[in-house]
Amino acid sequence: MNYNIAVISGDGIGPEIIREARKVLDTVGAKFGHSFSYTEVLMGGVSIDATGVPLTDEALQTAKNSDAVLLGAVGGDVGKSSWYNVAPHLRPEAGLLALRKGLELFANIRPAVLFDELKGACPLREDIIGEGFDFIVVRELTGGLYFGDRWTKEVDGLRTASDTLIYNEKEIARIAKTAFEIARKRRKKVCSVDKANVLDSSRLWRQVTKEVAEEYPDVELTDMLVDNCAMQIVKNPTQFDVILTENMFGDILSDEASMITGSIGMLASASLGETKLGLYEPSHGSAPDIAGQNKANPIATILSAAMMLRYSFNLDKEADKVEAAVREVLKKGYRTVDIMSPGKTLVGCDRMGDLIAAEI
Repeated sequence: MNYNIAVISGDGIGPEIIREARKVLDTVGAKFGHSFSYTEVLMGGVSIDATGVPLTDEALQTAKNSDAVLLGAVGGDVGKSSWYNVAPHLRPEAGLLALRKGLELFANIRPAVLFDELKGACPLREDIIGEGFDFIVVRELTGGLYFGDRWTKEVDGLRTASDTLIYNEKEIARIAKTAFEIARKRRKKVCSVDKANVLDSSRLWRQVTKEVAEEYPDVELTDMLVDNCAMQIVKNPTQFDVILTENMFGDILSDEASMITGSIGMLASASLGETKLGLYEPSHGSAPDIAGQNKANPIATILSAAMMLRYSFNLDKEADKVEAAVREVLKKGYRTVDIMSPGKTLVGCDRMGDLIAAEI
């Protein structure tokens, strides 16, 4: 079967890591009898240089017409690049926000996986991480405090600011269903995180999530307050399978989770909507300081491509193969500079891609 992928190489190390992800995808296609067609789309700084805006209407339409979108990275050095001497809506990162909005992507999926070979880079004690951990944060992406009404004005002679946190039952139900569907592909456990002891929005969140859970009797649902969850991630991360939470809580918890995996260069992510069309990207930035030097770690992008195989194309076996290939290459001692340790073999971005593709 053929799958159409809109490819956004973007800025900085983006073109290098995308090249390696495509290499791996093509190897998967050859092995399993699939084909992948790639359409290049400009976004970010390169789009500003070419068109004057970070994302054109034509580029967005191309993304909408694809089966999935694979993104490298956008942005540059804020202090040096002319891309930032403009209004915020014309800066490179504004293209990403416009893309998410245009594709109606409301669910951000951030895995937190500690590979056995990288346990030494984890800041947690060995007795805490045990045999390692593997969980996913499912964050609602388009509602809540970040998208509510806000104002700053003088009230009774005092400068006063207000931000409004609003969720309706539809927004909660659709992200909850995403979490339960993901859990069905994993260990069938969802931990819904809220602040129901204080917030009305969290009380509605908890109520609607329990209603959705009735449609998934094979998945275990637990509730946890956000402050406790923040503690449990560093106290006992192995307990989690899928963490479901709202926008601001998810923003904070997913960053916390990323820091206990050893390297941000290993972290994949996906943004999903109500259709199979999703956006897949590494969690790290464009790293302009090492762009073009063959030093970038392509693993996060390759693992993002594996998520694309799993969630947009329903190719679970193929996704498993990619993830297993990454583990095997790490087991054999190959490392890019960001995860290098004594006694291991240093390789560049292109060589790491070659090694992973060879394992497939």
